Amino acid sequence: MGWTDERVELLKKLWQDGLSASQIAKQLGGVTRNAVIGKVHRLGLSGRATPSKPARTVFKAPRPARPVSAAPSAPRRMAEPASLHAPPTPVRYVDEAPGTATVLTLGAHMCKWPIGDPSLDSFTFCGRRAGDGPYCHEHSQVAYQPAQAKKRSGAVELARSLRRYI
Repeated sequence: MGWTDERVELLKKLWQDGLSASQIAKQLGGVTRNAVIGKVHRLGLSGRATPSKPARTVFKAPRPARPVSAAPSAPRRMAEPASLHAPPTPVRYVDEAPGTATVLTLGAHMCKWPIGDPSLDSFTFCGRRAGDGPYCHEHSQVAYQPAQAKKRSGAVELARSLRRYI
């Protein structure tokens, strides 16, 4: 259905009354919301008497006051397990002698630990018999460190983190 002069005038009136494009399309019939929006832009209709959705003011409810206890309680002391104070395991270093395998001779069950600078001709791989993974036993101990126990925060850390929320 085309835009006749009567339909254009009705569109202008409904637009100025603040109806949405969907509401105008329903009243006119035979046009879509996008067709109404396109015609409004081509006609240069800009301002409206009232917006289609009035802006809502958002009020934030005040936070309730924190209850003040009559007697301050003694701070609780967290038990610290002995495993947290264990010294970290030292990092093992393997004496790196030139390896026996090159890129071309490296097999499926050989240690793939790189030795040397890859840009040099003397670059090799360990080449010893690999264990469960891609490395031999000695290189596996260097590559895979045991997981460290998580450090529990003490009273100072707890107080510092709580200050963010107070």
